[in-house]
Amino acid sequence: MLEKIFKLKEHGTDVRTEIIAGLTTFLTMAYILAVNPNILGSVMDRSGVFVATALASAIATFIMAFGANYPIVLSAGLGLNAYFAYTVCLGELGGAEGAFRIALTAVFCEGIIFILMSVFKAREQIINGIPQNLKNGISAGIGLFVAFIGLVGAGIVVQDPSTTVALGSFANAEVMLALIGFLVILILSHYNVKGSVLIGILVTWIFGMIAEKTGWYVVDVEAGVYSVFPDFSQGLQLGGIANTAFKFDFGWAFSHLVQFIAIVFAFLYVDLFDTVGTVVAVADKAGLLEEDGSLPRVGKVLMADAVGTAAGACLGTSTVTSFVESSAGVAAGGRTGLTAFTSGVMFLLSLLLSPIFLAIPGFATAPALIYVGMLMVASAKKIDFESDIADTAGAYMAMLMMPLSYSIATGIMFSILTWVIIKVAEGKSKDVSPVMWVVFVLFLLRIVVLITGFQ
Repeated sequence: MLEKIFKLKEHGTDVRTEIIAGLTTFLTMAYILAVNPNILGSVMDRSGVFVATALASAIATFIMAFGANYPIVLSAGLGLNAYFAYTVCLGELGGAEGAFRIALTAVFCEGIIFILMSVFKAREQIINGIPQNLKNGISAGIGLFVAFIGLVGAGIVVQDPSTTVALGSFANAEVMLALIGFLVILILSHYNVKGSVLIGILVTWIFGMIAEKTGWYVVDVEAGVYSVFPDFSQGLQLGGIANTAFKFDFGWAFSHLVQFIAIVFAFLYVDLFDTVGTVVAVADKAGLLEEDGSLPRVGKVLMADAVGTAAGACLGTSTVTSFVESSAGVAAGGRTGLTAFTSGVMFLLSLLLSPIFLAIPGFATAPALIYVGMLMVASAKKIDFESDIADTAGAYMAMLMMPLSYSIATGIMFSILTWVIIKVAEGKSKDVSPVMWVVFVLFLLRIVVLITGFQ
C-alpha cells in the first residue's frame, strides 16, 4: 500500500529509510515546538500556541506527503513568529489587548492569498523562472545558513562586540557535545550507516544527560539553560487551544485597511521567498529537480504551504512554511512523502509526549544542521563561474548574504536584484523573463519600505 501511494521503488528508497528520514527531520526541527510557544506566548496563550503549532504542522505536512509526495516538512516559520509577536503585536499595535487577533487575521489573509497564487500558478512560475545558476547559489547559501544556525544554537559561534562573532568557549558542555555529535555523524556517514544523522542527534542528547548528571552541563533557567531530561510534572496542557483557535478580528482590519495591508505584505514577502529558497534547496539536495532546474509538482508543494498557513492561523499560530531542516531527512535518505508523513505523525504524537520532545536540546540538533549544511554547500560545485557575470554574481550574492544577513529571503533579494541589474547593464534585458521582472519590482518595493520605515 505504501509503495502504491508514495512510489518508493521509483525513487530508489524503502520504508525503513523513509521512516528514519522522517524521524530525523522531526527531531531536527522539534525545537519549534518549544521556540514558537515561547515567542508567541508573549502575546497569547502559550499552551494554546503549542497545540496549534503541532496540529498545524501535522496538517500541512500531511498535505505535502499525500498531495505532492515530497520529503518536505512544514511548521511555524522562525522570523515570521518574531515579526508576529514583537513587531506587530507589541510594536505597531502597542501591545493592545487582543492584538494577536489582528495578527492572526493578517496571517489568515496571507494564507488565502497564497492559495489563490498557487491555484493560478504564480508562485510556481517564480520558482521555475529563477535561472539555474541562481538556484545553485541559493542552495549553497541555505547550506551555509543552516550550518550557521547550528553553530550559533550550540554556542560554537557567539556574539562579540569587537568582531561581531567569535568562537565560543570549549569549557561549555554544549560546545564540546555538539562538536562530538558532528564527528559521530561524519564517522557513521563514512561507514554508510543508515540513519547516521538521527543516531548523531540521539547520541549527543544522551551525552548531554550524562553531562547534566555529572555537573558539567549546569541548568540555569534564568539564563535560558534548561534540563535535558523530560519533565512530566506539568502534565499535558492541551486545553489552551480554546484561547487561540479562530480568534480573528476582521473589524479592525477593515477600519485600519492601509495599516493592515502593510502588515499582510510583510508576512507575504518573507514567506514567499523563504519558501522558494527552501523548496529549491531541499529538492535539489534530494535530486528532485529536472535537468532545466524546474521542480515537478511544485504547485502541489506550494499549495501545502498555503493551506498550512491558513490552517495555522485558524488554530492560533503564525505563518506555517516549508522548513529548511527537511534537508536533514533528505540527507538521511528521504525521497518521498512517506518521510513527510512520518514527521507529521510525530507532530501529532508530540501532543501526548511533549515533555520528551521538548527536552531535546539545541546542542543535540546542532550537529545535524552543521552536517546538512556541509552537504548542501556542495551545490556550489554546479555554479558555472565562467558564465555570464550576472549569473555568477547573482549566485555569489545568494551564498554571501543568506548567512551574513541571517535571512533566506534577504539572500534571494540580493541575488535577484544583482542579476537583473547586471543583465540590463550588459544590454541583455531580453534575457529577463516577465516573472523575474515582477520579482525584481517586488524587491524594489521592499527596499522602499525598508528605507521609508513604513511597515
